[in-house]
Amino acid sequence: MTLLGLRTFHTIAEQGTLRAAAGILGVNASAVSQQLKAFEEHLGTSLFVRSTRSVVLTDAGRTLFERTRHLLNEADAALEAVRSEAKDLSGPLRITLPFRAWQLVIAPRLKQFHLAFPDITLDLAINEELTDIQKDGFHAGIRLGDYLSGDVIAKALSKPLQGAYVASPDYLSRYSMPQSPSDLLAHRCIRHRQLSSGQITPWEFVIDDHMHVVAASGSLIVSDLRSVVDAALRGLGVGWSLKAGVADHLRDGSLRQVLADVTPERPGFHVYFPRQLQTLPRLRAFIYHFSAQ
Repeated sequence: MTLLGLRTFHTIAEQGTLRAAAGILGVNASAVSQQLKAFEEHLGTSLFVRSTRSVVLTDAGRTLFERTRHLLNEADAALEAVRSEAKDLSGPLRITLPFRAWQLVIAPRLKQFHLAFPDITLDLAINEELTDIQKDGFHAGIRLGDYLSGDVIAKALSKPLQGAYVASPDYLSRYSMPQSPSDLLAHRCIRHRQLSSGQITPWEFVIDDHMHVVAASGSLIVSDLRSVVDAALRGLGVGWSLKAGVADHLRDGSLRQVLADVTPERPGFHVYFPRQLQTLPRLRAFIYHFSAQ
């Protein structure tokens, strides 16, 4: 009520009559008069001396007008900034994502995104940790679907992705090709520790439509899946990756896939974000552009 009364008061003071103020405010003169009366009663003093043709500020009215003019100007500027942000497809968009999401989802279509939305600045943090996006100041995050909890809004950016256990030809020549998941117990496995939970990512296989976990062991654990692939390329053991992420290495023979027939696929990459940002235009533009087609 105070803000409405203050705005009504300033409009009357600037326009000089209740009728003129009513035209600016988009209401009738009677409504303006009632709003002014309620505001004066709230303050306990008269703000205008009224005549049949005009209104003149009292001393109290003049003081209020001068001391609150900047407040309304700042409020109007803030409201306009919010309106502009809601309408414009411009500004920064901070997103946390793992390297494979960058490689497989974002990078191939980024040029087209910049052409379509040249005023949106993508600020991408490449990491695999399950980040608290609100706490850390991100608009959204991208992760594989099975890493997400049920309390976020998520949208698929890719179809399900096939996993791959891989090793170098040199390593396989020394340790032989595993024929079943249990054979991995005799292999040097390059394992991945999840940054968020501190847990070792389980090695899973689908046998007779049931998921089986192998207690892989080895002398190397890393927290970055790119390092898993690099170690495998160096002949240090068997490691896991998304198959699409190592497709070039499989084609050129620097890596070979093992146990392909029992390796499960993973849910695709999803973008997740706080509920209150679901109508943010630049985030909606990002989701629309990069969503699974």
